[in-house]
Amino acid sequence: MEHPKQSQESMAARVMRFDELKQKGIPIMFIDSMLPRHMRMNYAVIGDTASENPDFSIQRAITEPHRYQIGIMWAPPGCGPAWHTHDYIESFFMLTGPWTFYWGNEDDPDKVEGEFVLKAWDMISLPPGMYRSFEYSGDEIGWVYAVLEAHEVFEGKDPYWSPQIEAAASANGYAADERGKMVHPPDYETQKAAQNEYLLKTFRERAGVDLQDFRPPRK
Repeated sequence: MEHPKQSQESMAARVMRFDELKQKGIPIMFIDSMLPRHMRMNYAVIGDTASENPDFSIQRAITEPHRYQIGIMWAPPGCGPAWHTHDYIESFFMLTGPWTFYWGNEDDPDKVEGEFVLKAWDMISLPPGMYRSFEYSGDEIGWVYAVLEAHEVFEGKDPYWSPQIEAAASANGYAADERGKMVHPPDYETQKAAQNEYLLKTFRERAGVDLQDFRPPRK
């Protein structure tokens, strides 16, 4: 099989620089992102990484289509995605820990059937159709790396949220249409700026350094 020859320019488009990625965070990537205990910063490295927010399309680090999707997320203590599921596998690798993953087979977040506490360098693979939520259960800032199977964005509901989460998000002004695309409230840009500022302030307080100056620990 013949493949196209690459140049320095074409290969540069396939490089993600962490210092640049830090500036491309999406503070409201999902309809639950403004709810207490679910505030976090998401990054689209490859693909849409299940985003309900079309902002992902201008924030991706690597735009070339792949047969998988990669994202990175950080969250303050006690925060993470709310109860939801997908039609495809998503796997998470803990960059820092601990993270607590909850799972169940019903859309009711009160019907948790099990949990796992994962430390740095641990990984979990979550199957399609199983409901899950997870949160950073440490004291500083938790980072996690996600790999998702290929899927088409905005061709149907994704993620599937519990009815309780959808109701809470709607009361807060956020919803997704039948294609799974976020419907922005009229003051979305103002809310996004405020949420971004809040998350950066929280990062500074918990990590002891501004996000722009943060470097992954090396031992």
